[in-house]
Amino acid sequence: MILPPDFTEQIKAQLGDEWPAFLNALASPAPTSIRFNLLKNINWQENIDKVKWEPNGVYLSTRPVFTLDPAFHAGAYYVQEASSMFVGEAVRQLVPAGRFVRALDLCAAPGGKTTLLQSALSRGSLLLANEVIRPRYQILRENLMRWGAANIFSSNLDSSAFGALQGYFGLVLVDAPCSGEGLFRKDADAVGEWSPDNVQLCCGRQKRILADAVALLEPGGILLYSTCTYNRFENEENAAWLADQFGVEPLRLQLHPEWNIVEREWGYQFYPHRVRGEGFYLAAFRRPPGPAFQMPRLKDKAPTGLALLSRPVIERLEPWVRDTAALAFFENKNGMIVAIPRTLEEEARFLSQALGRVQMGTEIGSFKNKDFVPAHALALSPLAAAGIPRVALDRDTALLFLKKENIRLPHQPMGWMLASYQGLGLGWAKGLANRLNNYLPKEWRIRMDIN
Repeated sequence: MILPPDFTEQIKAQLGDEWPAFLNALASPAPTSIRFNLLKNINWQENIDKVKWEPNGVYLSTRPVFTLDPAFHAGAYYVQEASSMFVGEAVRQLVPAGRFVRALDLCAAPGGKTTLLQSALSRGSLLLANEVIRPRYQILRENLMRWGAANIFSSNLDSSAFGALQGYFGLVLVDAPCSGEGLFRKDADAVGEWSPDNVQLCCGRQKRILADAVALLEPGGILLYSTCTYNRFENEENAAWLADQFGVEPLRLQLHPEWNIVEREWGYQFYPHRVRGEGFYLAAFRRPPGPAFQMPRLKDKAPTGLALLSRPVIERLEPWVRDTAALAFFENKNGMIVAIPRTLEEEARFLSQALGRVQMGTEIGSFKNKDFVPAHALALSPLAAAGIPRVALDRDTALLFLKKENIRLPHQPMGWMLASYQGLGLGWAKGLANRLNNYLPKEWRIRMDIN
């Protein structure tokens, strides 16, 4: 790997005698790590080699072809770089366990840190995942659907569009767009795109996003700022600027010595020669005390663009959805029914009015005349009722299903069924008199050769 001369000079000055070890680390293969989804069960056969700062994170001895693992498609785990999992440890140290929190992941795509926050926060918390770039937002939506958490909402907005939510969130994560120095080992394009000018461009963009983010915090709320880079401009200098400009209190975390994370004056730095992971930086802050956020009086009985579902229609959903009493059901203009945790119903109504465009709830399905057509999101969700007919597929048959090919079963049942692998929902199939229809969405199908 040929590193940019300006970067080499910068990192040599930063590391001193550790420079050769750092260079050797960049020349070695990047470790592969995943994080298990607590909402789903999976029997992982490999020896568990745990990530030190994340209880649900493990390293794999080799990197498999994840596309050819049906459990990956079912959302049983997320493939996430180990250093970035430290965000979860920061949340566990700074946010009291069991407390309801309104949380925002402001730069969320592709979704690794969003799903990490969902696992670290109390189950009933509200989590809004935002991504400004439209194509990246679509990737985020797919990953969140695989994860299957009903308490994650999403939006596709610039950070400047959240003005109506000032003081609303107890936790805001800004995993800011950066120069990507920490990804050099994994992404050759990041090396080619690096330049001192790009570092300064990123630095300015980060300050704009951070300024927007601070205003969204409730008094005493926590701001986490992270990058996947090393330089002081995007990391420590931005952290110092944040504290100076907005009076937020820098927070210290408890580190175990064996973690080998470098503690800076402002924040924490991960280096690939010190940890089993990539370059990463995180700093934490608390907003000073002040007046609490007051929820405005809401006139509409449903979130914007949705209509309340009648009781008789909800009763028809009971064979499909578990614990309907804990959910509020709505229907959009296209006839799609969505379920929102009843505890978050007021939050959903407020957010839809404050932001205008926000995706919320789990898509359940729609009624076509007298027939119910289940949504793909329900197949991947823990909300799917236990009594739904299921058909267990072995790995080869599951991969054929995920390629959206026709599959044959020894004893084919009739009607709707949930195709599953190791107890994990993959998608819907419908048995007819002479065939089995595969209802996997076309855009979700495996396109590579599975042989």
